[in-house]
This record gives sequence, structure tokens and C-alpha cells, in this order.
Amino acid sequence: MFAEQIFTNARIVLPDQVIRGTLLLRGGTIAEVSDTRSHAPGALDFEGDTLIPGIVDLHTDNLERQVQPRPAARWPSRSALLAHDAQTAAAGVTTVFDALCVGDIHPAGNRRRTFTDGAADLAALAPTGALKCDHFLHIRCELPAHDMLPLLEEVVDHPLLRLASLMDHCPGVGQFSDVERFRRMLLSEGFDAAGADRRIREMLALRAENAEPNRAALLARLGDRVPLAAHDDWDAAEIRRNSADGIRISEFPVSLAAAEAARREGMTVIVGAPNLVRGGSHSGNVAARTLVEAGLADAIASDYVPPAMLEAAWKLALDPEIGLARAVAMVTANPAAMAGLSDRGRIAVGLRADLVRVRPLPDPLNGELAVPRAVWRAAERVA
Repeated sequence: MFAEQIFTNARIVLPDQVIRGTLLLRGGTIAEVSDTRSHAPGALDFEGDTLIPGIVDLHTDNLERQVQPRPAARWPSRSALLAHDAQTAAAGVTTVFDALCVGDIHPAGNRRRTFTDGAADLAALAPTGALKCDHFLHIRCELPAHDMLPLLEEVVDHPLLRLASLMDHCPGVGQFSDVERFRRMLLSEGFDAAGADRRIREMLALRAENAEPNRAALLARLGDRVPLAAHDDWDAAEIRRNSADGIRISEFPVSLAAAEAARREGMTVIVGAPNLVRGGSHSGNVAARTLVEAGLADAIASDYVPPAMLEAAWKLALDPEIGLARAVAMVTANPAAMAGLSDRGRIAVGLRADLVRVRPLPDPLNGELAVPRAVWRAAERVA
């Protein structure tokens, strides 16, 4: 790392405005922000490119995708983590919360192994300096799963644990609140009618047996340990229950009513970047754009496509009612604040020099496509 670096002739996205100017970095942090141009020897001329804070992704399943690139092909765990790390850094993500599932309700699922290996690999590799991004652990706790609690005990004291979410992927709740729609999904996956009905009965039995005791145990174990999120909130009653239990984040609410209820309860709301990029939900839930335009969304997470973070923010920024500063805050300052990371997410003196150089390119479909050209974590170039 250079002792001092100067970035100049940049379009700098600050928390509440965009300026043309210069950034001075020193010792891994931002030492000075100026609206003038530097002519110092060695200053890096950004040629008018945009400079934004490093992206903070509170929820990505991308590690699971690298571990299982094909249904029948499992990749070595640490190799998968390194590939995931490289992909997130190249997408402009400097802080990534790896969302690993704690518990599995699918009989033939491999998520238990992915969770165990992933948590161990993160603990082993993060201190070595081998990873390009800052990695934290986001545990996605599947409440109906019989193995959720014993797996939770394996990571409750994990050094990188910073976020936990409560999930329930059984029919009748969350994104599968329409049981008949869930049944049609099973039929489309190759189940026959009897098999689909049997699978639904099995999942409902798991939920009846495990969801409530697991929820109570999780809240008791983690309530004061890390921020808690609820996943796929579907109605106002569930939001009120979550809020009463101290859950302050609504992650991917599936309906407008749920997002409105979350706002009334003072909860923050995360929406999915793929939903924004694609123009709607792939599973028929509320469009994230609707929530943003209604003032009901605070942060964007990649969900399953890391490059979608920057692309989603740029699509929003082209809307004059939203603008660049607000859109960028949804992938930087806001998620950092939700996770209690006060040292990053904004371009401001004294904060970490996590930065992304972005060049917009013409795009016939969307007007502009944002391309990350360079990425720095604590002033060190990582992509």
C-alpha cells in the first residue's frame, strides 16, 4: 500500500451530493476531500470517471453457487471461496456478508456441508490477507429444520458473525404463502401430483414441529449478539410480531403491505438487486422498484448476483426523483449502518478508503451501464 495516494479529476459521490474533485488517501483512510483538481506529481487522473464508496453487500448466496456450479458437481470448498471472493471484488463489493444456511428442509440438500465448510474456511482465510474483500458471516436460520439449533451452536461464537436472519421456506408462509402456487412449482420440478402433496405434508409437519421452538431458542441465543433480520416477510401481522421480538430488519419483503408495515414499525428494509435489474421478482412477489419509489426500501443486497448491486444502483440513479447520491447510499452507506459498520460506506474524512472507480457506458436498453474499472479496499488495489 502506498503511504499516500491522490485521486483527482473524479466525479465523487458524497453522502448528500456529487462533486468534481480530488481525494487524498493516507494510511488506508480518506485524509482529504476537495472540490479542486490536483496537479501533484503521481496523482491518478480519473478522467471524469465516478468514484463511489466500496459496496457493502449484506446478503449474497454466491458462495453456494460456487460450491455447487452444477447440480451434480461439487467444487472444493476453499477454491470456491476464493472464486467467490474474486467475483465480488471485481463487482465493486469491498464488504461482503456471506449468507450461509443454518439448517436444511430438503431431504437431499447439501447446504449443511456448505455451511460447515464455509464457516470454517472464512475463519481460516480471513486473517491471512488472502481475501480481496472484507468477509463477514450472515447466518440464514431455517426455522423448520430439525438441525438448525445444533448447527447454530457451531457458529454462535464465530469471530466473523455479524448478521442473522430468520427464514421459513415452507408452504403457507413467506414467499410461498400461496400453497397452491407452491404445489404448481413442485409439479414443474418433476413431482407427480401424489409426490407434490406428500412433499407439502412433510414440510408442514416440519414447520409444526420445529419452527416455534427454534425461533424462541434463536432469539434467546442471538437477540443481543448481532442484528436480526426476518426473511421474506409477507404480511403486517408477521411484521408486528418480528418487531416485538426485536427484529429490526425486513429482508426481501414479498408484498407492499409487509414493507409498509415494516416502515410503520421503524424497521429498515432490504430489497434484491436482481429484482431491480430484471424489472420485477422472478417468483411473482412485489417489484423492488415499487418499494424504492414508495420510500419503503433502505438497502439493496445482491441476493444471488454480485454484479447486480452496482447495476441496480445505476438504474435507480438515472431516475431524477432518486439521483446518484441516494441510489449509491442504498448499496454503501445504508447497509453499512444497518450492520453497525461505522468505519465505511461513505466518502468522508477519517473513514476507510474502500472505493470503486466506475465508468458509465451507453446501453441501448437502460441508457447507461456502470462498469467498475478499479476497486480499492483500505486504499489497497484489489481489482
